[in-house]
Amino acid sequence: MDIVKALAKEFALKETHAANIVQLIGEGNTIPFIARYRKEMTGSCDDQVLRQFSDRLEYLNNLEKRKEEIRVSLNDQEKMTPELEAAIGGAETLARLEDIYRPYRPKRRTRAGIAREKGLEPLARLIMAQDLKEGDIWQLVLPYVSEEKGLPTAQEVLAGAKDIIAEDMADDAALREVLRQLFWSTGRIVCKNTGDPAAPEGAVYSQYFDYEEPAVKLPSHRILAINRGEKEGFLKVNLAVDEELVRFRMEEAWITGESIMASIIKDAAWDSFKRLIQPSLEREMRGELTDKAAGQAIKNFGLNLNHLLLQPPLKDKVVIGFDPAYRTGCKLAVVDATGKVLDTAIIYPTPPQKRIAEAKEVLRDLIFRYKADVIAIGNGTASKESELFVAELIGEISRPVSYAIVNEAGASVYSASSLAAKEFPQFDVTLRSAASIARRLQDPLAELVKIDPKSIGVGQYQHDMPEKELEKALSGVVENCVNQVGVDLNTASPSLLTYVAGLSATVAENLVAFRENEGAFRSRRQLLKVPKLGPKAFQQCAGFLRIPGADGVLDNTAVHPESYEAAEKLLSLFHFSVFDVGRKELLSLPEQIRRQGEEKVAAAIGVGVPTLQDMVAELLQPGRDLRDQLPPPVLRTDILSMEDLKPGMVLDGTVRNVIDFGIFVDIGVHQDGLVHLSQAADRYIKHPSEVAKVGDQVRVTVLAVDPARKRISLSMKKQKE
Repeated sequence: MDIVKALAKEFALKETHAANIVQLIGEGNTIPFIARYRKEMTGSCDDQVLRQFSDRLEYLNNLEKRKEEIRVSLNDQEKMTPELEAAIGGAETLARLEDIYRPYRPKRRTRAGIAREKGLEPLARLIMAQDLKEGDIWQLVLPYVSEEKGLPTAQEVLAGAKDIIAEDMADDAALREVLRQLFWSTGRIVCKNTGDPAAPEGAVYSQYFDYEEPAVKLPSHRILAINRGEKEGFLKVNLAVDEELVRFRMEEAWITGESIMASIIKDAAWDSFKRLIQPSLEREMRGELTDKAAGQAIKNFGLNLNHLLLQPPLKDKVVIGFDPAYRTGCKLAVVDATGKVLDTAIIYPTPPQKRIAEAKEVLRDLIFRYKADVIAIGNGTASKESELFVAELIGEISRPVSYAIVNEAGASVYSASSLAAKEFPQFDVTLRSAASIARRLQDPLAELVKIDPKSIGVGQYQHDMPEKELEKALSGVVENCVNQVGVDLNTASPSLLTYVAGLSATVAENLVAFRENEGAFRSRRQLLKVPKLGPKAFQQCAGFLRIPGADGVLDNTAVHPESYEAAEKLLSLFHFSVFDVGRKELLSLPEQIRRQGEEKVAAAIGVGVPTLQDMVAELLQPGRDLRDQLPPPVLRTDILSMEDLKPGMVLDGTVRNVIDFGIFVDIGVHQDGLVHLSQAADRYIKHPSEVAKVGDQVRVTVLAVDPARKRISLSMKKQKE
């Protein structure tokens, strides 16, 4: 297989671009670097396409490796033929390749193997020849009866021959492919309840207690729900197929005409299907369904995570992190605009203590002493009572202060980590959590990278996902977000730096140590003095690291050091200098380039057009943050309770999570409401992500409220007047 040609066709790329991507990946370049700084070589593929390309390249390389292993095995067995070689070479999937190899693969001891050991192979071949149109089959069987060989009766002899025929059928690659297609076209997932239908712990699976659906129509979330119900022992799940059609296909493939052997072959065929083929293909098909569902769930998780990480920061604000609790008190952490913790406190405004007056005094003092602008309240236990307390205090004081509800998923994981202990050695776990909540509001990306992405809580069934694939996908999302935004070289934590292209955890630690010992970086070239940060790592990371106030203004842009000379040529070509970067005088540059022609200008400075376009954008807005273009976080001063909600009310909310069957929206009542897929848009959509993403500000209508079950049904459809 020509891997480059296959990839070019699959991803609709020019072969030269596909070949370049294969080469760039092979040379150890990171996906963010390739996506941002090698656009001319890739046809401007974005990071998502490049990651898919990389995964597919790995699969095809593994396929070719497996082909070579099979060739070696067949040659060692002296069973390789030109036909087999052609079939192996033409196999496009691992499943098809294993089907071809199946008859030659070393087997454990089977019923057919035992029959062969007893010398029944010739009889099986004689039966399969189907030459006898009349006569007595038992006359062929009797010569094989032998007490010595463990074949005391003709019936046992015939049973052994059937076992051989059944295994041969199961090993028939062409037949397996026919049946595989039949499974996909007619297969139905059938679920039955395996326990007490009234058992409360199984109620979540009640819709599947007597349920069936064509396998190909099962949506991803339903597949995962059924799998979990089966794993937890509440469901028995089978794959039902059209058995009459199976019989027809098998007999069509193996019975050549009328003979006295036909009934024997039919029996062997059905045994082959029920005992050998069906269990194998059912496992394979359910495995593929699960892989597909997991892939969709991981993709959805990654999409939500991407939007969450790219939420706009709350810049230049002093924030008080408020970690709610009951018995142990609410923990407070005052964090300045740079993320430094200035003060901490513990107050008891919630039950059982309810020391409200005392708590107000402490919080009021912190607000005025540190000129706090916002209170970030975690959305966990006691959040509602804490929100009521904060909203009441805000109404009583003269300083303009607002509050925001912050999703604290994963905060406890971070607080108990060695990273948090190193960052805040003087604080206990709960005070670390309060500081993290404040920082999440100030800069979601910088704070959330400290937490395992799986703990952030913007997916579904994440605990059922294949660990390796989930971790790889989510790490890729975090890496992409970090490099898209860029990182301040002089303030970034080791956690954030670890996600910068080309930097390992060790190098990130070395970089921070260098910064602490030598002082703030003044130039990107200083990176080469950091221990273990060599030329290759510098090439990969330099463009993503920013230095506000650097000696050279280009060091605070996404222009790569390899293109500094080209950038200076560009400025000079139109009678500007680096001192004009970011100034309004440079705003005429795009129009001047357009008049002269992009291709001509790009050629004059020695870069491609995509690099020229990126360069101009950076020169116009050095140090820009793409997140600043997004709507800011929702800040509140008042409060709404679940009891205040009535059907028909129209509210503004923030999207917290987007999953296969709907959208969870925070409308300020502590309990997120659900916009079901059917209520997400006035038009038909396949997935909620088509109309909403995490962090979006949306307008919703209350459809129903169930306080007892803590359920709120919402709609994003336009309501009729």
